[in-house]
Amino acid sequence: MKRSAFLAALVAVVLTAPAHAAAVVGQPAPEFTLTDSTGKPHSLSSFKGKFVVLEWNNFDCPFVVKHYGSGNMQKLQNTYTAKGVVWLTVNSSAAGKQGHLQPAEVAGKLAERKAAPSAYLLDADGKAGKAYGAKTTPHMYVIDPKGTLVYAGAIDDKPSTDIADVAGARNHVAAALDEALAGKPVSVASSTPYGCSVKY
Repeated sequence: MKRSAFLAALVAVVLTAPAHAAAVVGQPAPEFTLTDSTGKPHSLSSFKGKFVVLEWNNFDCPFVVKHYGSGNMQKLQNTYTAKGVVWLTVNSSAAGKQGHLQPAEVAGKLAERKAAPSAYLLDADGKAGKAYGAKTTPHMYVIDPKGTLVYAGAIDDKPSTDIADVAGARNHVAAALDEALAGKPVSVASSTPYGCSVKY
């Protein structure tokens, strides 16, 4: 009886333990409210009716350096924001960890890299990153106008830090956006993300 009582208690602990709701393709994207470097709050729900891209970022990560050093990320940002897509770059690096930025540092970093997101959001406590299950920088998500997650995973199919690989890669984010914007189903809706681990 003692053993069964212990097992029952263990199961109860497991079932009541707090869990992070990971974003699931085909399901509503988790809601969040994050502030940008100016202190302005941005909620996912406020962008209903628009496509939204979430890009997890750490400017010190070599994989992120690859996509910004080649101009690839900025090209995506400029191309799709011009089509009405909202591009939210999210930084979930905790204070004292690689890539963490103070609000006052953000504008300079964006200017230095000629980055063009709609907003750069700070998630130092990691709540949004963990809600999405963001594992790497970059880790990319595409959300449709209804708020449904239609793509999650890597930016492309060349998991390296080599800038030369960008040109020959299949860009999953561009493909997902092009298909979704045209009213077509996303042919590659998920992939394994690659990059540096998010520094929670």
